[in-house]
Order: sequence, then structure tokens, then C-alpha cells
Amino acid sequence: TSLAEVNSFSPSVPISPSSMISQYKFEDGPELRDLFITVDDPESHITAIETFITYRVVTKTSRGEFDSSEYEVRRRYQDFLWLKSKLEEAHPTLIIPPLPEKFIMKGMVERFSDEFIETRRKALHKFLNRIADHPTLTFNEDFKIFLTAQAWELSSHKKQGPGLLSRMGQTVRAVASSVRGAVKNRPEMFTEMSNYMETFSQKINLLDKIAHRIYKEEKDYFNEMKEYGAIHTLWSASEEDIADSLKGIASCIDRCCKATEKRMAGLSENLLPILHEYILYSEILMGVLKRRDQIQGELDSKVDALANKKTEKDLFSEEIGKLEDKVERANNALKADWDRWKQNMQWEMRSTFMNVAENNLRYYEE
Repeated sequence: TSLAEVNSFSPSVPISPSSMISQYKFEDGPELRDLFITVDDPESHITAIETFITYRVVTKTSRGEFDSSEYEVRRRYQDFLWLKSKLEEAHPTLIIPPLPEKFIMKGMVERFSDEFIETRRKALHKFLNRIADHPTLTFNEDFKIFLTAQAWELSSHKKQGPGLLSRMGQTVRAVASSVRGAVKNRPEMFTEMSNYMETFSQKINLLDKIAHRIYKEEKDYFNEMKEYGAIHTLWSASEEDIADSLKGIASCIDRCCKATEKRMAGLSENLLPILHEYILYSEILMGVLKRRDQIQGELDSKVDALANKKTEKDLFSEEIGKLEDKVERANNALKADWDRWKQNMQWEMRSTFMNVAENNLRYYEE
């Protein structure tokens, strides 16, 4: 939402925060869905080699391509990583949702703590449901196998993937293409996308830093208030004449503590994860644009080679035709996914900041 839109309220409308918030009506209603996924019930596993967590993944569906209407499997983080890599491999120019990092960032919580496990569970739940809601990714065969196969079946399926040398070859090609420099014939809209993402990345990282700073300040304030409440309670025991007043102040501080704690929970559960997810999204989108450029680069190099070759023109023309089709498919896939992602991002950002504003209003009222 642009600043101009935020400031475009009619002068006749009362300028209070609550009336401003009520101006916004979210029009996106729930669509008809045929695939519901839940990630819950984290479970610790300790072996002689490693300690890891598995999560229960429950799927309910009415789709004909599934043999049953309900599935229940257990998956560990590495299985989610495998799914993400398979989706990127099959759909290089689609925007694959981000996964939470393997290791916790910024030292906010310890690994395997209840808070860390719950934060990761929510992120994994969102990851699978974003795929389920995607018009193309939801029908990916590896996604179906991830949701339905038992552990041994999934392990067997993983072994059928590309070998080490094949994966190394893909990595070398990706690095080589990134070193080649800018693509000559990149359509203007993809240059605009790239510029947009650079600005978006800077702004979302700045918002993330500010949000973490606010959270830290709130936490310091909360810890100080807790001490003051206890001090006034002790003080009231030795001052009979003003004991009731001191107890009243202690009670007021206690209520402020509870309100502040609720506000901090709103920041840590709703705002911080969304901002961090879109930091990861910005990295993913830059990668998608690079992969699109790589496909364009292959076509450009073949066209240049054809111009310099006098023989084998028929062979080159056939290869160029195939690459032109590949570029067109990549462009169309990215265009459609870009529009969809941008619309969802704007809705989610607006909704998130509206919730923060409403929580702040409740906090100050309390």
C-alpha cells in the first residue's frame, strides 16, 4: 500500500487510528480447496550418530489422483529440504516458498528448545500450505510422494534422484552463467523485476532490523518493570501510612507487565516471522531471476554461434527453436508467478502491519 493511499482518507472521516484501520476491507475470501495439510506433533529422536526432530504431516484431500482421502506420515527437516530442491529442479522459474534455515539465526532461542521447535513447526506448516495453494506446484509428483509415502518409500525414492556428478555439473553451469555477466536480450520487465527486488530486499532487511530493535527495547522495558513491581510490594510492608497507595502502584505495574508481555508475543509470533520469511523470499526471487537469465543466456550464445558458423546451420536452427520455446515457457511461468507472489506479499504485509497497529491500540488502551 503506497503512502499516498494511506493518506487519502476523506477529511470528513474522524482521524483516529481505529477509524483508519476500519477503512481497509480485505476482499480475498477463502477459495474452494481440495487439499488440506497440517504439520504438528514434533517428536525428538536420539541416536548414536545424531539428534533430530520429526513432525507429523497429516493430509486430507478429495483429489482423484490420490489413492486415499487421508494420509499421516512423519518427516524430518532434511525431507523438507529434499522437497524444496526437487521443486526448484522441476520448476526453475517458479517462486518456491522459503524454508526456515537449518540453524537458528541471531541467537534468539536455543536449538531443540520448545520455542525453536514450535517456531520451526509453524514455518514448515506454512511452507507446505503455500505449495498446496500454488496452482502448479500443488500437482508436482514429488510433493505428492512427500505427503503420502512412508519413511522407507521416501528414502527409496530419494535414491532415484540425480547422482553426485550430475548435481556437480548443474552447479558448475550455474556458477559459469553467473560469471558471464548481464544478459544481452533480457526483456525490460525482468530488468524491472530485478530492480524491484533489490529495493525490496533493502527495505525488508531494514524493517527486520527495526522490528528486532523494538522487540529488544520492549523486552528490556518489561524486565525493568517486573523489578519495580516487586520493589513497591516490599516497600508497602514497611510504610503503613502509604501501604495502600504502594500496593496500588504495584498492581498497576503488574497490569502493565502483562500488557507488555502480550505485545511482545504479538511481535515475536506475527511480525518478526513474516519479515524474516520475506527476507528469504527476496533471496529466492533473485535466484529465480538468475535462472531465467541463464536460460536466456543459453539462447543468446546459440544465436551468436549460428551467426559465426557457416556449416551445421540446420542443427543450430533446431536447437535455437527449442531454446526459444524454453525461454518463452520460463518467461510466462515467471510472469504469472510474479504477479501472484506480489499480490500475496502486498496483502500479507498490509494484514501484518494492520494487526500490529491494532495490537498497539489495545496495548495503550490497557
